[in-house]
Amino acid sequence: MICDRLKAVLQKIHAAEATYHRAEGSVQLLAVSKTKPVEDIREAWACGQRAFGENYAQELEDKYEALDDLDIEWHYIGPLQSNKTRIIANYADWMHSIDREKIARRLSEQRPEHLPPLNICLQINISGEVSKSGIAIDEIRSLAEVIAPLPGLRLRGLMTLPAPVQDFDEQRAAFARVRQAFDALNESGLGLDTLSMGMSNDLEAAIAEGATMVRIGTAIFGQRARPHTD
Repeated sequence: MICDRLKAVLQKIHAAEATYHRAEGSVQLLAVSKTKPVEDIREAWACGQRAFGENYAQELEDKYEALDDLDIEWHYIGPLQSNKTRIIANYADWMHSIDREKIARRLSEQRPEHLPPLNICLQINISGEVSKSGIAIDEIRSLAEVIAPLPGLRLRGLMTLPAPVQDFDEQRAAFARVRQAFDALNESGLGLDTLSMGMSNDLEAAIAEGATMVRIGTAIFGQRARPHTD
C-alpha cells in the first residue's frame, strides 16, 4: 500500500515537472514520517524512498537508532526548542526550520566534528500567521548573513508553509514571493540551491514556482495519529 501511494506521489511530481518545464528529477520528495511507526519507514525505504522528515526531536532520535541499518537522509522540519538542539545536531542531515540566530549557533557549536556540516534552510512565515514559526520575508537577508558563515552549518535555502488556500493562483503567489527572496539572496552571492515548499494540496503550485523539495506525508503514509508534544 505504501509503495503504491509513493509511486502515485512521484508520478504527480514528475507530471508537474513536465507541465512547468522543470528538469526531470529536479524536485526531491521528502516523505514526512512524523508519528508513523518505523515499520512504515522501512516499507517506504524498501520502495526506494531515502529522505524522511520528522517534526519532533526525540522521535527523530528514536527512529534514527531503530533504523541505523538503513542509509536514510533525516530531515528535521518542525519548530525546535533550544534544549533539543543537540539531538538535531547529532542525528539530522537537514534542518528546515531555522528562524532564530540562537538556534543556529547552538546547532553549529554542537555539530560533531566527524559529521559534515548540517544542511539548513531558513523558514519564512510567508502568510504572517501567528500560530506558525518562521520569520518575516523582509528579515531573511540579515539572518542569512549571520548564519551563512557558521562552521557547523551549510546554508542551503529557504522553507515555507503558507496558509492553506484552494485557489491555484493564490498558492503560486505565496510561493513566488519566497522564490523572489531566494533569487535575491543568490544575487548577493550566497549560492543557495534549495526551496523546500509544497505539500499534498499545493505541490503543483510550489513546483511551478521553483520548489526543489516537496514535503508529503499523509498521501504516502495515510492519516496521522493525533499530534503530540515533543
